[in-house]
Amino acid sequence: MRLFENLADYAAAVGEEIGVSDWMEIDQERINLFADATGDHQWIHLDGERTQKELGMPTIAHGFLTLSLLPVLMAQISGVKSVTRGINYGSNKTRFTSMVPVNSKVRARAKLKSAEPKAGGMLFTAEVSVEIEGAEMPALVSENLTLLFE
Repeated sequence: MRLFENLADYAAAVGEEIGVSDWMEIDQERINLFADATGDHQWIHLDGERTQKELGMPTIAHGFLTLSLLPVLMAQISGVKSVTRGINYGSNKTRFTSMVPVNSKVRARAKLKSAEPKAGGMLFTAEVSVEIEGAEMPALVSENLTLLFE
């Protein structure tokens, strides 16, 4: 993990790749729990027999499950010692560019794009891609916005 002393030091990293998270396995239990939490029970996520028979592939993770992993993956990439609180401010230009088959491993790679004063804090935009182990295309590409306060 890359640790910054304060927001000014973090803002100075704009334009840099700030790091890569550890790999995380996406198993069927996680997919099932996400389906229950969101009410999205489409068979492509839950019925391995049907997906194999009809599509010739295993179940796949929900795109929004992949997106929902950004907080835990980003926490492995960087931190700022002086921060007293942080807010997930949203995302821009989110694209689900590849399916995540069950039992795949994913990780996040982040580049800091911008830092601007906002509401008494600093709004950071990071370009994040969620990579799939062994795959050429990332599962997700998004601009992740985080509002940090000292």
